[in-house]
Amino acid sequence: MYDPVQLRTFLTVAQTLSFTQAAGRLGVRQSTVSQQVRRLEEATGRALFARDTHSVELTEDGEALLGFARTILQAHERAAAFFAGTRPRGRLRFGASEDFVLTRLPEILESFRHRHPEVDLELSVELSGTLHERLDAGRLDLVLAKRRGPGDERGRPVWRDRMVWIGAEGLRVDPDRPVPLIVFPPPGITRARALEVLEREGRAWRVACTSGSLSGLIAAARAGLGVMAHARGLVPPGLVRVAGLPELGPVEFALLQGRSATGEAAAAAEALAAEILTSGHHLSRPA
Repeated sequence: MYDPVQLRTFLTVAQTLSFTQAAGRLGVRQSTVSQQVRRLEEATGRALFARDTHSVELTEDGEALLGFARTILQAHERAAAFFAGTRPRGRLRFGASEDFVLTRLPEILESFRHRHPEVDLELSVELSGTLHERLDAGRLDLVLAKRRGPGDERGRPVWRDRMVWIGAEGLRVDPDRPVPLIVFPPPGITRARALEVLEREGRAWRVACTSGSLSGLIAAARAGLGVMAHARGLVPPGLVRVAGLPELGPVEFALLQGRSATGEAAAAAEALAAEILTSGHHLSRPA
């Protein structure tokens, strides 16, 4: 009933919330993306996206289709791999940003290991900036990390969001005092963004807590030590958005494959990339 090509296009638009970016990722024209989404909406008899000239959002029916689409595509890919006789194997060094520690990424990795038992998966959880450095040095085969900034077009976009300030409920930032910051150490991309925004607005700041782990930052924020910059869709339980501070702007998470990954590592990296891209929208759901 549902065309896998149309389902893949639907998932790509759902992950990027942009018909233009979806077209770029899929290597087709934007009109083709619109046509495939329209045909899928005709097949389901439901509107899957609410869209205007400025934004694209999933409808309630679109949200419902996400799980079905992933299941159908995964079954399709398993069948194709079985009859093609190609099964990825070997060592795969995968790096994931600290941002995804509390999401459903472990479920995606568990599914991948179940489907590809011949792959020896080595997971590294680091700051996005560190992951970029390790990938460039040939020490990782595939990473899921924040893009470095507006001009960074490397990799395949997985998920777009906006960054917001968060802190303990009831926390108020005194406009006459330095902003107390809870931050990752350098080369944290979130840290750099927070400092850049505050300095551009002329707001004084001080570091109230530094930690290399997301759990450490969350503990400090819950204790009311200060505010932290974080992706809007990944706000941890017990923390809320904090008003009265400059806008932090958008953030984009992408998959980047190492140039040194060849042979078995490249095949395994591509298989995991396909798994994450199929389930990318799921990453915004807390575990």
